[in-house]
Parts: sequence; C-alpha cells; structure tokens
Amino acid sequence: MERFFDDANLNQLIDSALVNNKELNILMQKVNMAANEIQARKGEYLPSVNLGLGADVDKVGEFTRNGAVEKNLPIRDGKAFPEPLTNYQYGLYSNWELDIWKKLRNAKKVAVMEYMASQEGKNFLVTNLVAEIASSYYELVALDNQLKNLEQNIAIQTNALEIVKLLKESARTTSLAVKRFEAEVQKNKSEMYSLKQEIVETENRINFLVGRTPQAVIRTSDNFMNTQPKFVNSGLPSQLLENRPDVRKAELEMQAAKLNIKVAKANFYPSLGLKAGVGFEAFNPEFLLESPASLLYSVAGEALMPLVNRNAIKATYKNANAKQVQAAYEYEQTLLNAYIEVVNQLSKIDNLQNNYQLKNDQVSSLDASVEIANQLFQSARADYMEVLLTQRDVLEAKTALIDTRRDQMIATINLYRALGGGWN
Repeated sequence: MERFFDDANLNQLIDSALVNNKELNILMQKVNMAANEIQARKGEYLPSVNLGLGADVDKVGEFTRNGAVEKNLPIRDGKAFPEPLTNYQYGLYSNWELDIWKKLRNAKKVAVMEYMASQEGKNFLVTNLVAEIASSYYELVALDNQLKNLEQNIAIQTNALEIVKLLKESARTTSLAVKRFEAEVQKNKSEMYSLKQEIVETENRINFLVGRTPQAVIRTSDNFMNTQPKFVNSGLPSQLLENRPDVRKAELEMQAAKLNIKVAKANFYPSLGLKAGVGFEAFNPEFLLESPASLLYSVAGEALMPLVNRNAIKATYKNANAKQVQAAYEYEQTLLNAYIEVVNQLSKIDNLQNNYQLKNDQVSSLDASVEIANQLFQSARADYMEVLLTQRDVLEAKTALIDTRRDQMIATINLYRALGGGWN
C-alpha cells in the first residue's frame, strides 16, 4: 500500500501504534462484542435443539388413589410396581419461534449494521490516531529546529558580546551595552531549557499514543525546512466525504435505527412457536431402550398476542421512532461538520503557503540587516540597541517561519484526516 507520509521514522511510529495503542485495543474488543451479537441474534430465529437427561424417585401413600393403583397394577409377568418408584428419561427437545413478521431476522440485520458501524468507529479512531501521531511528530521536529535556531542565535550574540567587550576596553562604548548584550544572551539560554522541556513532553505524548514507556523518539529533523507539504487531491465536493469513517458510521446507525422500528412494531403482532420432543422414559434402566413401550414424544404449537397493558410495547415503539429521528439528525450533523472541516483545511493550506513565502522573504531581509547593523555599530554609526533589536527580530522571524512550516504540515495532515485518510 502506498504511504501518505514519506518519513520512515514516522511510518514506523504509526505501525507500532496500530498494534500497541491502548485506546485502539479497547475499541477492538467492542468490535468483537458487536460481531458476537450477530451470532446471538442469528441463533434466535433458528430452532434450538437440546439434549435432556433426568432421573427422579417418587413414593406415594398406599391409601391414596395413585398408591392403590400402583399396588394392584402389575408391570409384567406378575411383577408389581417398585416401591419407591424411580423414573429415568432422556431425549431431544426443540423450541422454534416462527419468524413470520421478520422481527428476529430484522434484529439480526440491526446487529450486522451495528457491527459495521463499530468497524467504522474503529476506522475513525485509527484515522485520528494516525493524524495525532503525525502532528505530534512534526511538532517535535519543529521544536528541534527551534532549538537549533536558538543555539545559532546564542552563538551570534555571544560573538557580538565579545566584540562589545573589546569596544568597551577601547572606550568606544559603555558598560551599559555590555550588560544589555549579556542579558540578551542569558535570556536566550534560559529559553533553551523551556524548549528542551517541550521536546520531552512532546516525545512522551508520542510514546503514549504508541503505547510504550517514555523514551527518545527517533526522528529526522535536519531537512525539515526544505520539506514540502504533500499535495492532497480533494476531488469534487460530493466525493470528498466518501471515505470518512464517521460519516459512514452515522449512516449505518441511521439504517439500523430504521430497522429497529420494524422490530419494535412486530411486538404488537402474535408470536407463533413450536415445541417438540422425542426420547425414552422408564422406571427401570433395563426397560429404557424398549420401543415403542418406553418411547415418548410430544408436539405442541402456541400463539401469543398481547391484548391488555401494552404500554411497554408502545413505549419501545415510540423510542424506536425517536431514535431514528435522532440518528437522522446525527447523520446530518456529522456530514455538515465533515464538510466544514474540509473547507477550513483547504483554505488554511492556501493561506499558510502565502504566509510562508512572505515570512521567508522577511527572514532573508533580516539576515542581511544583522550584518549591516554589526558593521554600523563597530564603526560607531549605529547604537548598540539597533544591533540587539535586529538580532531579536531575526530570532523571532525565524521562529515564526519554523512555526509556519509546522502549521503547513499539520494542516495537510488535518486535510488528510478530514478526507477520511489514515484508517486503511
């Protein structure tokens, strides 16, 4: 299968998460339970056959009708009824509700749709999991670049500080300039520790999603600023949401709710059932297999229809109707939310591209201004504050440029998610 992400380290994290993520594994058990429900519903409209075994003993009083009959009624060849009277039996017994109103078969179809909906729910979770891991990964890579940018800026400012100290020794500047440069270096060094803490927290967010203990996350950070966001072919508006698992889940739930109305309506109709049994019964095991003397069988049919106090059935039917209306609204809401997500991300990608180009031009101009400011300061044609402010502007502009590249990557990931990618 073709990969959407080109980074091998990111793909390895995603593969590991699909196996070890705890939330996904929990949801998989719900999917399994939904599959078992299909089997249970299917069994309800098929005949049930049970094997029965039994034994009992009975002693009646002699001066009773049953006792007098047993005392005076021989079994065979002058043998009297045993006292106490034992009884042994075994046989096959069957029950079958005739599903003439399709109540049980519709209930099985509902279970199938609910299972398919649970599968789509799993796919939706996978889509979000892939997107969250990818977003966190590019946040981590962006933080690495922020740290590298800060270290480069500190090196430039440290060099500038040494120049200012030399200028002070030659009485070409004041101690105030030295202190201001020292303060700027110390401020940026303190920022390094904040960035390092963010890196640790982002790594552990990825570790949690992957389902593993805290450890370093292997990533590729060096070429981040040259990485171009991958183009996502959005297609026609009517085709945008065909792969959205949450939309398909909502649609299946709406269909299941519609069938549930038929199931609830069938409760008003008579239920027809058949019962049958065949086996052997005797008071002594040695006569148990004698046929037809010990043979027993039964066949019975029954029809039941609720006539009085049908409030519970009516309430169930009303709830099924309300559930269908609710499912329809949820489907419409899911569809609307999905479409808005796609439109927002398409617009965001376009605007971020323009934003990045302007910020990149700004950084190029500021890089050149730092060198100019240093030369003017050394020739006493510029104040030290101009140098400090120019260096600060460069740091902020490069930081914003890295953030914009990160936002571009995340916007592309979010569009990929919004279009239903990731689960397959």
